[in-house]
Amino acid sequence: MSVKVVARVRPLLKAELDKDTIVSADGPVVRIPNPKNESENYSFQFNSVHTSEATQQELFDKEVAPTVKHLFNGFDVTIFAYGVTGTGKTHTMRGGKSLADRGVIPRFLSGIYRRCRKIEKDSKGETKASVAMSYYEIYNDKVFDLFEAPEKRTLTGLLLRDNGGKTIVVGLTERPCGTLKDFEKLYDEANVNRSTSATKLNAHSSRSHAVLCVKVSVTTGDQIRISTASAIDLAGSEDNRRTDNNRERLVESSSINKSLFVLAQCVEAISKKQSRIPYRESKMTRILSLGQNNGLTIMILNLAPVRSYHLDTLSSLNFANRTKKIEVREVENEPIFKGCSRQVSAFTGTSLQRQPLRPLTSANHNANVRPPAEHTNDEKVLSKPAKAFSVYSDRSRSSLMNQYNSAAKRSSPLKRPANNLLNSSRPLKVARPTQPALSKSTIEDMVEKKVSEMLAARTIDQTVAPAADISDDVKKRLETLEQRIEGREDSRAEGLSFLLMAKQHQARGEDSSALKMYELAQEYFPSNSKLEGKITKLRQKIQEKKQPGQRELSSTEVSAASLPTHHVDSMQSTRKTKGSPLANDADGSFRDLPHDDPGSGSDPAYSSPHRRSKPKSRKPRSKTLSSTLSLTTSENGSQTPRTQRLLRIINSRDTAQIRLLKGVGAKKAEGIVEALHVADAGSEEVLVESLAQLGRLKGVGVKTVENARMGLALGSDEGSFEF
Repeated sequence: MSVKVVARVRPLLKAELDKDTIVSADGPVVRIPNPKNESENYSFQFNSVHTSEATQQELFDKEVAPTVKHLFNGFDVTIFAYGVTGTGKTHTMRGGKSLADRGVIPRFLSGIYRRCRKIEKDSKGETKASVAMSYYEIYNDKVFDLFEAPEKRTLTGLLLRDNGGKTIVVGLTERPCGTLKDFEKLYDEANVNRSTSATKLNAHSSRSHAVLCVKVSVTTGDQIRISTASAIDLAGSEDNRRTDNNRERLVESSSINKSLFVLAQCVEAISKKQSRIPYRESKMTRILSLGQNNGLTIMILNLAPVRSYHLDTLSSLNFANRTKKIEVREVENEPIFKGCSRQVSAFTGTSLQRQPLRPLTSANHNANVRPPAEHTNDEKVLSKPAKAFSVYSDRSRSSLMNQYNSAAKRSSPLKRPANNLLNSSRPLKVARPTQPALSKSTIEDMVEKKVSEMLAARTIDQTVAPAADISDDVKKRLETLEQRIEGREDSRAEGLSFLLMAKQHQARGEDSSALKMYELAQEYFPSNSKLEGKITKLRQKIQEKKQPGQRELSSTEVSAASLPTHHVDSMQSTRKTKGSPLANDADGSFRDLPHDDPGSGSDPAYSSPHRRSKPKSRKPRSKTLSSTLSLTTSENGSQTPRTQRLLRIINSRDTAQIRLLKGVGAKKAEGIVEALHVADAGSEEVLVESLAQLGRLKGVGVKTVENARMGLALGSDEGSFEF
């Protein structure tokens, strides 16, 4: 049997108009227009359809009343109301206070009690029926007992467990209801604890799913048949754009919509016969177990007839159309037979059945019990009576005698015989002699004496091994290690650094500086013939270069270190070195480019030849940029046209022309212009007079100036250049 779907259209509210009605009913068919094309209607057929004129009594008599008979026949019954918020689900299930407005649940319980009285009357008291109820809600996907006050609830709620294919709520309160008045009293008290709140669409909106479980027990003789009826009032799905919910209502709405969405997924999975149905993704679907419960299932679909609920109504109709295709098994609950109580084991519990007492089986039994001593009139002795019986003895006398005889045969000669053991009494414990207490000083003396004895014994046992002779190779290695520890390797590294500086000076053609560096390095390598040969060659080369009236280059460089920058530029421009790689270049002014640290004062290798400090790393300095660029009156007349053209482009401060130079991009061109503007601060416009000054600009180095100059070619037109 499939799920029975009953549609009910609620009446219009006071604020709603007849012209807005879009839902129509024609027998068991519900029609609603297409939202995109109102000339087209959708039709949905259900088991029955009740219009807005149908009363609560008509709905109950036609749809719910027949299930009372099935309940007493042993079938479970599930009734749940579905629909969007504001369609009358709670009114259908609970109803109002008057008799005419009573909902499905009060009328259903009234029919159950009438059926109970009828069964008891027809059976003349042989059959009895009892009713018990439990009531709980699913609020924010947590189960809470409605018979418990909200302030006594735990934050986690009640737990769910599976028992025999059914989902039960652990710790749920079950209240017996003898009469209909008892039920109505408990039902009204529990409804006060249910979570409700007002929204824009409903003044008394249910914020939780309410589940009422009614257990009917029918007892006939020695058998009991238990059936369960579940009445579920589901909370309606909400569109938060229409309800204007606040933060708390939004959390509740999210939980409600999620559980209803999972319910729709379960229905769709069942209709498509999928292998996995997501019951456990929501507690509501796990309790409802649509399609897995045994018995009758009735779904009451509540609909709103007005246009404002058009899309929601269409969604509810599609859900109900899929739900009616779900097949439900009608399985009758088996009766439970009372039967006689099981016999409790004779060896456990308070009903332990003892065997009767029997006389002693042997004379030797209890032989260790001494006879009562004869007492005089002066002292009174309370004697213990000898045992004349044995307890739990169900073995014959012959078996006991055989046991004693076999034990005597197996006895070992090391063990005492059994008779002696029985006749002899247990010896008393001998008291240990008490030792005198030791003082603290005595204990310390004893410990010290013991330690000295142990050390002496260990010294005697140890054998002194003769010292082995150390080989020469090991001694050399040790000396090498000692030299490294003492820092001689650091001095050797310092000598290598002087050799490196000498090679650099020699590559630039600075023979005097190279000679100084080689002489400093000779102190660290005194017996190096190759180094001595280099020093000799350099001295001969310097002597050949000397001319009358010309001073040594090293002295010129030392004196130039203390002169202003423009004098250094003029002196370096007039110097011609044969060993320089740029000596054959036609542009003599390119030698103005500083290879060493400009403005660094005096180098340690020049100022102090006997100083043995490690050379410092060279870092470019930009502190003298403004002072260098402020010298606009340079008298350098040896500049080539290519150099003049490059300086003219730089001094134009035109970013478009500067960026076209080789190796100079847009970013570097802007940096050059910005550096020139910084140098202009508080004075007249600064001009770059030499390539050395250009190389000292921020962001411009020797390599950049060299690439820009080499890529510049003069054309026929003085204002054009190409790369």
